[in-house]
Amino acid sequence: MEYPAHILIVEDDAKIAALLKDYFVAAGYRCSHVADGHAALEQARGGGIDLMLLDLMLPGLDGISVCRGVREFSQLPIIMLTARVAEIDRLLGLETGADDYVCKPFSPREVVARVRVHLRRSMAAQGPGMPAVATPLPAAAGASAQAGLVVQREQMRITLDGVVLALTPVEFRLLAELIAHPQRVFSRQQLLDLSHEDQRDTSDRTVDSHIRNLRRKLAARAECLQSVYGVGYRFEPALAA
Repeated sequence: MEYPAHILIVEDDAKIAALLKDYFVAAGYRCSHVADGHAALEQARGGGIDLMLLDLMLPGLDGISVCRGVREFSQLPIIMLTARVAEIDRLLGLETGADDYVCKPFSPREVVARVRVHLRRSMAAQGPGMPAVATPLPAAAGASAQAGLVVQREQMRITLDGVVLALTPVEFRLLAELIAHPQRVFSRQQLLDLSHEDQRDTSDRTVDSHIRNLRRKLAARAECLQSVYGVGYRFEPALAA
């Protein structure tokens, strides 16, 4: 994919949106702005967006509803902006498929850095607005496999019985690492470190949210992600067969 990447800012505060847009343009990105959730969904459906910066509190259709709506048809990277710092709000945002969150007030430079990280992780492998609908795909040469689950790290892709799983970048990293080390017990903190390479301070409870999402996407194979009480999680290949 050719740069500059296209960032969609979904923010009803015009001053915040203008400030972010100035920083993104200065960093070399293309940037668009909409002020409500319905317009955000319309733009996402139209394609051509590489990442969505999404405010939680929006008129008409809030950020959580927008995120859920986007995840019905796309794995577009989404970073939530929120002034609601309660843990339940953070978890709720991640459970709906958001890749990350930033709490207000924030440093615009930090937001640009977060965006750069997520674009680097997802753009080359997945492309903008990859459909969430699973599509049959042949396994790549050299891909690792466990009981029908094939990890293609270079393509940042995991297939189940030859069908692509619609995973966010964080979900891909977690599941790929668990599959690569069958029966090994990972603590929540270890999985948190694996899922967020920038080592920012994030509650390890967010790992539970990502595991729930992964179990839902694995459907009948969900039991292969085993909880280890008081510690974390492990991958059991026999239960994925």
